[in-house]
Amino acid sequence: MADQRTIKTYDAKASEYTKLVKTDGPDATLQAFIDLIPAGGTVLDLGCGPGAASAHMRDAGIIPDPIDASEGMIAIAVEKFDLPARIGSFDDITGTDLYDGVWANFSLLHAARDDLPRYLLALSKATKPGGIIHIGMKTGDGAERDAIDRLYTYVTVSELTALLANAGYQVTYSKEGREAGLAGTIDPFVIMRGKKT
Repeated sequence: MADQRTIKTYDAKASEYTKLVKTDGPDATLQAFIDLIPAGGTVLDLGCGPGAASAHMRDAGIIPDPIDASEGMIAIAVEKFDLPARIGSFDDITGTDLYDGVWANFSLLHAARDDLPRYLLALSKATKPGGIIHIGMKTGDGAERDAIDRLYTYVTVSELTALLANAGYQVTYSKEGREAGLAGTIDPFVIMRGKKT
């Protein structure tokens, strides 16, 4: 179940958030993901935000399917990048063998911990055999709201590795770091890529 207070924050701050997103080209992490997707392949951009990543994928010859629970973010993705972005939540992921890749870049961190296993299983089911998942999460323990009322679930690196493995993905890449986000705090994070086995 989507956290309505988090969605309300993204709706209110969609324009502000867009200014934080790199739009002149894919960063190294996105480019590495794009390089693993076959030309003409399909990618679910889960929690697409203002759509910059999907736009870069499209420019690289990939077919993105951008979804987000925030109407404000979807409006920017459609108007600024002319994307076929649509409203959708984590609970709306269905289907089998639809995508060559899943780009879940700091979106599932807004899901409740108890829901993460079933969301990742749904994503795995929707991923073609050999398909790639990218996931970014903040690291730590527990769950809490940030200064602008977004609800976060924090995970450890070993916890996320296990969640991906249990969903049928073999982790092929992991990177940890620290970065400032929309709330202004500098938080630790992990980025992982996995391949559906």
